[in-house]
Amino acid sequence: MAGLYIHVPFCRKACTYCDFHFSTNLRSTDQLVEAIRKELHDRAEELAKTTVGTIYFGGGTPSLLQPTAIAGFLDDARKQFTIQPNAEITLEANPDDITPENLAAWKAMGITRLSLGTQSFREDRLRFMGRAHTAQQALKSIELIAKAGFESWTIDLIYGLPGMTIAEWDEQLNTALEFGMPHLSAYCLTVEAKTALAHQVKKGAVQMPEDDDQSAQFDHLIERMEKAGLVHYEISNFGLPGHFSRHNNSYWEGVPYLGIGPAAHSFNGTHRRWNVANNAAYVKAISNGGSYWTSEELTRAQRTNERLMTGLRTMKGVDISMLEIDALAINSSAVNSYVSKGQLVVSNGRLVLSRAGRHFADRIASDLFVTDHDR
Repeated sequence: MAGLYIHVPFCRKACTYCDFHFSTNLRSTDQLVEAIRKELHDRAEELAKTTVGTIYFGGGTPSLLQPTAIAGFLDDARKQFTIQPNAEITLEANPDDITPENLAAWKAMGITRLSLGTQSFREDRLRFMGRAHTAQQALKSIELIAKAGFESWTIDLIYGLPGMTIAEWDEQLNTALEFGMPHLSAYCLTVEAKTALAHQVKKGAVQMPEDDDQSAQFDHLIERMEKAGLVHYEISNFGLPGHFSRHNNSYWEGVPYLGIGPAAHSFNGTHRRWNVANNAAYVKAISNGGSYWTSEELTRAQRTNERLMTGLRTMKGVDISMLEIDALAINSSAVNSYVSKGQLVVSNGRLVLSRAGRHFADRIASDLFVTDHDR
């Protein structure tokens, strides 16, 4: 079953670490909403022969939109696609948008899962990251969501912050677990080019922690989630059984998906397409019938490498029979090296990272990459 992703490129503030496409200029919201609805209509044929199992509103901050706008997208999708009866429909939201009224409206329109951009429960950390909400709003929003009756919900937290200790990180996890959190996405702070954080680090205003400190926090995260019964099903994701993100799982398993909106990506199994990351250019092209995307056909090597990169991040690992090029034979010395270190396991036709190997997922995957010259 296919996935549908709708990118809403608006935020109240620019977070210091974020390199996603968004705008803090909300004046063009109505125009952008209409353009997204038109793209959704124009590309309906691309999913005409399949069933849509997941819909994901990402951003940016989709919860900034009026509930009527989100409901409009869902109405359009239901008219133009075959939606699975028990489809997972996720909305990313920020704590400052969580009100009883919004929660009721989202639930009534069919949102089944909320993804809350909490990031931290500490005021100083929220200010450092440039978040728009307060620590009190973070706590209150989770309290409201936990009582709202959605089928599932998740929160985001960030670790590996400058000066962060295991004790501070443990305090964050304790707070999240106290609300009965069924899913957690936890990300290590990274310095992305052209972000405010990158500028601060370059100037020496911010000193990033050592790799060993971030690794220790990752290990502590795994231990705490295991004790709480949350399964570590992907490098950055933990969930109770029945609460894994079906939409994100489809990405990791190579399932086709349609991406709508500025900067959104699409994948049909052989081709990848991405929209222009410019709101004004996107709206203009949609209105005038012009081109607003770039596409490429993936080679056998690219498809093989994507399966390695995404599959190794998951607890299921990589189905070796699905690799179009025999990466294990071509890179046998790298495979044997990681197996001997206890970081990689080859068993039952699958390639899986051990707990120790999860620290080096990207490095291990890249060492197994192939080229189109390989056979």
